[in-house]
Amino acid sequence: MITHLATTPFGARPMSLGLISSQLTAKEVKKDATVSKWRVFGDIREAKDALGATDRALAILDALLSFHRGDELTAQGGLVVFPSNKLLIRRANGMSPATLRRHLAVLVTCGLVIRRDSPNGKRYARKGQNGEIEQAYGFDLSPIVARAEEFENLAAAAQAEQKAFKLAKERLTICRRDIVKMIDAGINESVPGNWRGFLTRYETIVSRLPRTPPRQVLDAIVAELEELWADVHETLETFVKSEDSNANESHSDRHIQNSNPDFNSTDESEHRYGKINEASGSAEKTDNVRNLPKRELTLGVVLNACPEIANFSRSGPIRMWRDLAAAADVARPTMGISPSAWQEAVEVMGPDKAAVTVAAILQRADQINSKGGYLRTLTERARNDQFSVWPMVMALLNARMERMGSAAGAVEMPERGQGGSDGGGAGHEKPTSIEISSALAKTMKGKGWK
Repeated sequence: MITHLATTPFGARPMSLGLISSQLTAKEVKKDATVSKWRVFGDIREAKDALGATDRALAILDALLSFHRGDELTAQGGLVVFPSNKLLIRRANGMSPATLRRHLAVLVTCGLVIRRDSPNGKRYARKGQNGEIEQAYGFDLSPIVARAEEFENLAAAAQAEQKAFKLAKERLTICRRDIVKMIDAGINESVPGNWRGFLTRYETIVSRLPRTPPRQVLDAIVAELEELWADVHETLETFVKSEDSNANESHSDRHIQNSNPDFNSTDESEHRYGKINEASGSAEKTDNVRNLPKRELTLGVVLNACPEIANFSRSGPIRMWRDLAAAADVARPTMGISPSAWQEAVEVMGPDKAAVTVAAILQRADQINSKGGYLRTLTERARNDQFSVWPMVMALLNARMERMGSAAGAVEMPERGQGGSDGGGAGHEKPTSIEISSALAKTMKGKGWK
């Protein structure tokens, strides 16, 4: 039968109150206590930080448990194992003797094992006549049985802490990503807001983040970032709601403040309803897309109808359709048209027609309250095949012709950028002229543009 003695360590190792406490805990183990040694070892491994155990110490404890026969530790069985240092080193993956001694001391300090030192410090067992072990000197594993429930609770707490730390890191990553991208979106989309202030707040919060922060610090920083996230998101959300409201108003034409009959007729032509005068009576208007001429607009006609767009060309005179698209992209921010509205128009209409639409809106900019909302509305109609740039450009062209007092016939137009004077005297400029074909003039006259 094994007898447990409260012994002091052999040699120069001192006695401590912690060793006495471990010995008392081992004495209080229940007589019928039985635990699975590998399950308890798994709990100890999970709770190693709370216990103060090291990885090397756990490797040695794993080796010590392997010297105990059977998978269960019982209070009635022999719980003292007595391997030599040579065997321990072999089973502990070949660590050095000095490392072995150092981490064996860690196991004792943590209260995971108790030293049962012999008078000469050797580890051995004395057997009786029947071959049973009467007295063993080595390492007592009884604290593992006595503290099995404690280890299980510590392991559960450690797992919960690891999960909370992982969730905090995920929240931190998502918050940082969202805030940075939302600030970039606000700046790129020209959304009104204190974006410099938001960016300064973000940098100040993130600068306090340590390289390896504890969970409590991480939670505090995440809480501040979530407050910043809410402020940035509210700014963007408020702007989007106002844009949607403007787009809804433009859909019912309440946002267009225009008394010019030419532009009103253009606006009406973009709907599938409304009336126009034809000959001596009035008739219901049919779908303008089906009634439009089959020819394509030329770049010259567009520039004649929308001369304002030329002021935004950065590469000189507009000579090609891509020059017009580039000028429209430059003019867009000054009109309050967001990049997303412009991109959607390009995708639905194509770059050329989207540029013509922006140029036409620019030409009547003083008569349209929400240019971005108006462009979105026209884009949506174009998506449903209910909008064409032809009537819009023709109305603008007709308005210019009427202002110049010219007939709808062909009048020679000087090249762009050239002035002119008649022979009657200096200081008298030629009136700006517009060159259109007779076929186009006839089409305009037949369609009610005059």
